[in-house]
Formats: sequence, C-alpha cells, structure tokens
Amino acid sequence: MKPIDPETAGFWEKYFVLPLSIILDKTENILGSYGLAILVVTIMVRLLVLPLTLKQMKSSRAMQKLQPEMNKLREKYKNNQQKLQEETMKLFQKHNVNPLAGCLPILIQLPILIGFYQAIMKNQHIAQSDFLWLQLGHADPYYILPIVAAGTTYLQSVVMGMSENPQARAFMFIMPIMIFVLAFSFPAALALYWVYSNLFTMVQYYFLGDKFKMKQG
Repeated sequence: MKPIDPETAGFWEKYFVLPLSIILDKTENILGSYGLAILVVTIMVRLLVLPLTLKQMKSSRAMQKLQPEMNKLREKYKNNQQKLQEETMKLFQKHNVNPLAGCLPILIQLPILIGFYQAIMKNQHIAQSDFLWLQLGHADPYYILPIVAAGTTYLQSVVMGMSENPQARAFMFIMPIMIFVLAFSFPAALALYWVYSNLFTMVQYYFLGDKFKMKQG
C-alpha cells in the first residue's frame, strides 16, 4: 500500500489511520521499538473503549445472576425450543439484560483492527521493523503468534463469562478461529496488537471483576 497523502486521503484515512500511524511513530521514537509502541497504543485504545467494556462486564454479571432462572426454563421447556426462546427473551426483558452485550467489546475492535492493518501496511518504518523473532510487516513464519492470538482470544472469552451465556457461547469458538486465520495471513504487528489487547482485557477483569460481583450480589 502507498503511504497516506493527507491532501488526498479520505475521511477514514485522514482522521483515523493517519493519526494512528503518527502516534505509533512518535511512540517508537521514545521507546525505540515498534513492538513496544504497539503495546502503548493498544493500552490507549483500550482505555478509550473502556466505557463499552464496563457495560459488557455489567451485562455478564447480570447474565450470571439469571442462570438459575434460565436453567429452570430449560428444564421446563426442554421439549419446546420455540417456547424456551420466548420465555428466555421475556426473562431478559424483565431484568433489562441484553444477551449480546458481551460480544460488543470484541466486535468493536474489528474496525480498530482494520485501522491498525492499514496504519502498518502504509507505514514502511513499521513494516520493516523487527521485534523479538518477528518482522512486523510479515506474518509469523513459525505460527507462534497466531496460536497465541487465538489462545488469548479464547481465554478472554472465558474470563468475560461468555461460556455461561448460551447466546454468546458460539463466539468463544468462532472468534479464536477467525483471529488465527487473520494472524496466519496478516502482518505480525496486527496479531501483536490483538494479543496485547486480549491480555489487557484479562488483567482488567482481574482487577475490576470482583467489584461487579459485589454490585450484582
């Protein structure tokens, strides 16, 4: 991809991709490594979407609180799936719970992934840089990073409580496969961002999860 020309760039490139690329460059100038620069920018991005993440955490705790009632409905309507779905949705509406809210923080990161991809591909400094065993502009030749990216995606889903939400459970398996394929094909810098993001989420849940448990208790 050609470097971004601010004079001819469209809205997306001018106001998202280009600033992201500039921030990565400036951070690298301070830290001396694009691998570390991606870490810092990842933390910045995750702090920006923190309100969405907190909303997701609240929703996950609410879903956990409803599990006993949901189990009763499954037992009562085990031979009538349509009635089970209707009663489950009524239960969600009664308690003002959105069963798909837990997927939002992961889905909201997909446009960020696209922005990172374009910022990396259009910035030759990043593409030509090394970090650990990786060349950031190319996929990991040893497939270590794709496996780590997929593994941390799955662990993040477990930590977020998606295994206890039947409506969101499919994402636990779909997203790791999707991320593995992306990391297998795309530049290592992109997979590195995803790994950092997953680790940030798990640390965040470690420190904030108990607070939501107390609120829901």
